[in-house]
Amino acid sequence: MEKILDELDKKILQIITKNARIPFKDVAEECGVSRAAIHQRVQRLVENGTIIGSGYQVNPKMLGYTLCAYVGITLENGGLYNAVLAELEKIQEVVESQYTLGSFSMIIKLYAHDDQHLLELLNHRIQEIPGITRTETLLALEQRINRMLPIE
Repeated sequence: MEKILDELDKKILQIITKNARIPFKDVAEECGVSRAAIHQRVQRLVENGTIIGSGYQVNPKMLGYTLCAYVGITLENGGLYNAVLAELEKIQEVVESQYTLGSFSMIIKLYAHDDQHLLELLNHRIQEIPGITRTETLLALEQRINRMLPIE
């Protein structure tokens, strides 16, 4: 299913991805259309899946999560993916997952308070999930790039 964005859609996305808190009246003024038109366009972009999230991002360190880890997971077989995913979704510290090709069946991103918390998550929560045969953990030391793709 191809999603066609016109120039107004792209201009709206360029503005709101730079500042998600900008009032629609300011977006409307910058785009030269009514506030109602902006509201309708944004609503359509949400409904058709172009805009896939909203809200504020909270710094995990401010919540006491000092470690960010990426865990490569090898599954016994690909047919177990949905069952394993359902169990991973129950672990609040797991914030992202990707079904992958290559060395791992999937990769997850998680946050832990400290090394003991990470060990608990790995040994007693993640590796205990039926169907997981192996994990490999990478600790992230610093995030320097975190951006959206350009809207052209």
